[in-house]
Amino acid sequence: MGTGLIQIELSRPRARRPEWLKVRLPGGDNYHDLKGIVRELELHTVCESARCPNVGECWAHRTATFMILGELCTRRCGFCAVPKGKPAGEVDLAEPERVAAAAARMGLKYVVVTSVDRDDLKDGGATIFARTIEALREKIPGCQVEVLIPDFRGSDEALGIVLAARPGVLNHNIETVPRMYPAARRGSYYDRSLRLLQRSRELAPAIPTKSGLMVGLGETLEETCAVLADLAAAGVGIVTIGQYLRPSGDQLPVARFYSPEEFAALKREGQRLGIRHVASGPLVRSSYHAHEQTASFDRPRPA
Repeated sequence: MGTGLIQIELSRPRARRPEWLKVRLPGGDNYHDLKGIVRELELHTVCESARCPNVGECWAHRTATFMILGELCTRRCGFCAVPKGKPAGEVDLAEPERVAAAAARMGLKYVVVTSVDRDDLKDGGATIFARTIEALREKIPGCQVEVLIPDFRGSDEALGIVLAARPGVLNHNIETVPRMYPAARRGSYYDRSLRLLQRSRELAPAIPTKSGLMVGLGETLEETCAVLADLAAAGVGIVTIGQYLRPSGDQLPVARFYSPEEFAALKREGQRLGIRHVASGPLVRSSYHAHEQTASFDRPRPA
């Protein structure tokens, strides 16, 4: 197909997780300290809500991804364990200050902020994203903030609100290949997500864009390479690729497990296409080692 990808024999589906997908159980002083801070300040983290397999490692190193705008998502993605529901327009206006207070107590200098989808809000929650960026900068001078935003239903106005707050990195996950969207990303559209990343580069070219995708949902290697080509064409500078792991029996099953060699080949393909930084591996997630992914970029200075 002319992708330049080294041909690898696809691994067969495995009934059990392979050895390279084993993770340690959460625990230790740092883990319990962060858990206490999150509970005390009544915050949510995607680490817990989405049942991330890296929560033990990340929290042990005092890194976490804050999830703002509550814990009820208005969409029903087939891969995600975040609770679904109808927030009915409710917004916690004091949440940005609590996120900043928690980040300060955790000693963070690089903060990742994401959210549930809030289709019940006119701006999709963009204003709260902007206020959270501002609160973090005020509380922690020199703090770098990466935002992992929803698609805001394609609103340029909402995207502009976030970009005006000057995040260090603008992240929006493409998640999977177009063919899998009806099952995996109900209520979302591949072209809309791709356009958001393109528009971010047009509106704020100094702010690096980032995206992530999962493999193992039933896509082909060729389809994944086509997504990488789309992301490269959209000017995305950072891409993460990780193995989909079923959070519970309520989500889509794993179609197959990719081997470390296949992840390495996908990384080479992304780099061949011109993507500046590609993190590809079984346990790679969008926010995993996020500060390392952006180290080579000249991020905008806080206003």
